[in-house]
Amino acid sequence: MELPAPFLHRLRVRLCYGWRHRRLLHLAHPVTFTERVQHRKLFDHDPRFARLTDKIAAKAYAADRLGSDWVIPTLWQGNALPPEPVWPTPFVLKARHGCNQSAFCRDAQMDWQQLRAASARWMAKSYGSWLNEWAYRDVPRGLLVEPFIGSDGALPVDYKIYVFGGRAGYVQVHLDRETAHRWLLFDRDLAPVSNDPRGDHPAFPASIGAMIAAAETLAADFDFLRCDFYDTDAGPRFGEFAVYPGSGLDPFDPVELDYAIGAKWGEVLGGRPII
Repeated sequence: MELPAPFLHRLRVRLCYGWRHRRLLHLAHPVTFTERVQHRKLFDHDPRFARLTDKIAAKAYAADRLGSDWVIPTLWQGNALPPEPVWPTPFVLKARHGCNQSAFCRDAQMDWQQLRAASARWMAKSYGSWLNEWAYRDVPRGLLVEPFIGSDGALPVDYKIYVFGGRAGYVQVHLDRETAHRWLLFDRDLAPVSNDPRGDHPAFPASIGAMIAAAETLAADFDFLRCDFYDTDAGPRFGEFAVYPGSGLDPFDPVELDYAIGAKWGEVLGGRPII
């Protein structure tokens, strides 16, 4: 559903894009993936996007299409943390309405009052307005707690699958998220396509085929959707959806990837109208 975007919103998006990518943003004829994300933020108000960005609603969406065994259970949800944790450690605390608002609670030595203060700050305002990610605005503010699904205290590897028109095109693998975070990009055949100075590409788990198939099921009705998964000792698990990956501000290395990924999206769209 395309709607006009206010001038100040377009200006802010253009300035942020130029600052991050060091090039002009072409909104009238978006070509790269990151340009298409900016176009989606400003002009595509698909009402389904709010449900996908809602971490509670997204679980129900995934469970309905994949089965409940794919979904990480919710131990608690609410608007304010209780005076003391009432769940066994380790667990994960998240905001349902935002991004990068989470805490990994591994043992009883955590500073619970500090976490309560942080979660209160998450609840104090909606997320996404400053980057024009409108879908977050319509998500009810809230908190949720999930069991920690990593092994030996380490976070699980994060597999983010880019799906275009119901077909997976790329798999982004996030490694060492708490220590030396880096990500690598692979094509549908799991061949590396991004630059990696370290050159130590990780082996894919046996469940990667199942994760790709699950992503294609979840994203079948969208021109583009990123579906995130974890490989755990108990099998693959759905993580979340991304309607605006990195808000379209994370550069690709090499930059030619931005054009290649954008071309896949463009093939599904069949071209964008001039704004």
